Amino acid sequence: MSPNNSSKPHWRPALPSDLDAISAIATQIHPDLPERAEVLAEKMRLCPDGCRVLVAGDEIVGYGLSHPWMRHRIPPLDDFLEALPDDADCFYVHDVAVLAGSRGGAARAYVAGIEDLARSSGIATLALVSVYATRPLWQRLGFRALAADAELRAKLASYGAGATYMLRNLTAA
Repeated sequence: MSPNNSSKPHWRPALPSDLDAISAIATQIHPDLPERAEVLAEKMRLCPDGCRVLVAGDEIVGYGLSHPWMRHRIPPLDDFLEALPDDADCFYVHDVAVLAGSRGGAARAYVAGIEDLARSSGIATLALVSVYATRPLWQRLGFRALAADAELRAKLASYGAGATYMLRNLTAA
């Protein structure tokens, strides 16, 4: 078989039929940060190009959900966005969750795709909230932590202890 066979993990656009697998992975990876399947489905509807699944063979082993948003306006967990802002100034990486056996380079590949999507949309910043001590991973991918003032700390509270708001400027990349 060629090195690019279908068993090598690769990102593809998420489909509505992938929602059960996405929800199962979210429940496994984020037991303390639950989100309803309907909330995840809304992100897929609002920004299908930003929502992808990591496939190994016939199995979904990860997902990434991103959408245009506004810097410093962290979307609340498990709540509907209702609409994307017309004046978005960042691409918000809501979640990248990959099962342990498939992680080597998966987040980097997903972020590279979202960077391309952001640039093609005229957006020059990526944003995310780092949870579960993943800050070093995001720093390796070019994100920098913002000092959290009282307002930002309040917005981060629902993301758990140690949550960090991070930005990546694409014009400097």
